[in-house]
Amino acid sequence: MAAVARWFFGFLVVFAVLFAAYTWLVLSWSFSAGERAGYVQKLSKKGWICKTWEGELALVTMPGTVAEKFFFSVRNDAIAEQINRSIGHRVSLLYEEHIGVPSSCFGETGHYITGVKIIEDPLPLPPVPVQPLPPRTPPAPAKQ
Repeated sequence: MAAVARWFFGFLVVFAVLFAAYTWLVLSWSFSAGERAGYVQKLSKKGWICKTWEGELALVTMPGTVAEKFFFSVRNDAIAEQINRSIGHRVSLLYEEHIGVPSSCFGETGHYITGVKIIEDPLPLPPVPVQPLPPRTPPAPAKQ
């Protein structure tokens, strides 16, 4: 019976080590990296046991168009503080995408923010002066 218990305990240790190695590999290797620009709509700390910052960025291409939402997670409290200070401004979020993360303890999305840049809004264009229309001349009378 002791041999079975030792075998079972060894199996659990090997499984735990492999699971830890897999988790480390998935979190340290990124599938893709990029940058998204828009306005942060929401950033909140969520989770029952593992608290992570979860947010959404409204990707607005032109005023008046429907915004696409980009959902993201933040694992670093300093970056979350930068994002909180930039709410209401146009920002560019640098992110890495990690695929196969084994638990939501590391974030609800696979997009992890690694940096924040505030984008200065350009100055509005001055109004274009309206050119008056030339006066209309009455039509010539029709010849009979």
